[in-house]
Amino acid sequence: MQPNPDKNQSELKHLQFENFGGGVKYQDAITITIKVLELELVKILTMFTSIDISYNNFEGPIPGVFGKFKELLGLNFSHNAFTGSIPSFFGKLQQLESLDLSSNSQRGEIPLQLANLKFLSFLNDTNNKLVGPIPTSTQLQTFSEASFENNAELCGPPLKTAAYLWVGNYHCTSYLLEEMEDL
Repeated sequence: MQPNPDKNQSELKHLQFENFGGGVKYQDAITITIKVLELELVKILTMFTSIDISYNNFEGPIPGVFGKFKELLGLNFSHNAFTGSIPSFFGKLQQLESLDLSSNSQRGEIPLQLANLKFLSFLNDTNNKLVGPIPTSTQLQTFSEASFENNAELCGPPLKTAAYLWVGNYHCTSYLLEEMEDL
């Protein structure tokens, strides 16, 4: 995980540093975005349960170290340039309530392990390159279509705009409901 050196550093939104007398010091405040709400934390808690690295232009796969934070409640990795598949280790974060992976370049299928997240109440997988059926589970089926928009080859419930036929390993063919009535 590396910041993109081509991006303007002033675009970095969440972690803030100040220069005091020639040294770099951490400013004891941070703004995080969880469940679409921006929260400014004035003091950093010793038991911090959310990680927000959105809008930082990070590239490459999501590092496995995030799978070790078992007590996390919220993860926001949106608006970066993460590539590769969504890591299956997210399914081991049993306390997770909010997961935002939107606006990256994530590819492949949504891992079946995400179906294990019983407390997940906010999910945003929009604007990626995800394919295949959405894993069937009580939790993932509760999200609206809006949680999965702009993934052209993603299919299955809760997507309601079309009926889907799963063809091959990584290809969904969609037929509009009106077209199916003509068959």
